Amino acid sequence: MSYSSKKLESIKDTKYQEFQSKLVPNIPKESILGIKSPELKRIAKEIFLSKDREDFLASLPHHYYEENLIHFFIIALIKDFDECIKEVDKFLPYVDCWPVSDQGCPKVFKKHHKELLEHVKRWIASSHIYTARFGLRILMNEYLDDDFKEEYLSLAASKKGEDYYLKMMVAWYFATALAKQYDATVIYFENHKLDDWVHKKAIQKALESYRVSEEHKRYLKSLR
Repeated sequence: MSYSSKKLESIKDTKYQEFQSKLVPNIPKESILGIKSPELKRIAKEIFLSKDREDFLASLPHHYYEENLIHFFIIALIKDFDECIKEVDKFLPYVDCWPVSDQGCPKVFKKHHKELLEHVKRWIASSHIYTARFGLRILMNEYLDDDFKEEYLSLAASKKGEDYYLKMMVAWYFATALAKQYDATVIYFENHKLDDWVHKKAIQKALESYRVSEEHKRYLKSLR
């Protein structure tokens, strides 16, 4: 496959573009074509297996929102950990919206938690909103189960900022932590260790979650 943005333009969906543009109001509507994720993942796999892979990954910044999604879908297919980290670091400064930040899920991360952690901390510390959001999401996805440590809660709580998408990610992290590591996490709400907005939003999301028990939900309501 020889990649070109014109190929994406040829399969755009105006109705889906309208839908997507409402979900991502902080980027220009004209940068969104309206192509659903399954098709973008198919294209990403084709590029990943083709001679155009290196050229595509090097062609930053991209013009279209969908190109950024394809970029992260390609990175997610890289099996070598060091190469994957290298490509993530090259791409993160160009991420300009929450759906692209949230789509990056490299499979190789699950096999390298020990080495990954230093990168997660570095991403969270970034002043770039979507790099920090990406780091928080990886902390949520990879370190709330068998490899959980209470210090990771402090790491997430320490990330401050007024940006809506950053605060929402911190709230999402703590709502998920309430579902997976309740005993360690609820202390942050009992002692009001989080910013007020994050505190309330995390409880709201926990109350909406089927993974949080009814008993825990009743108690969380008293902490709002």
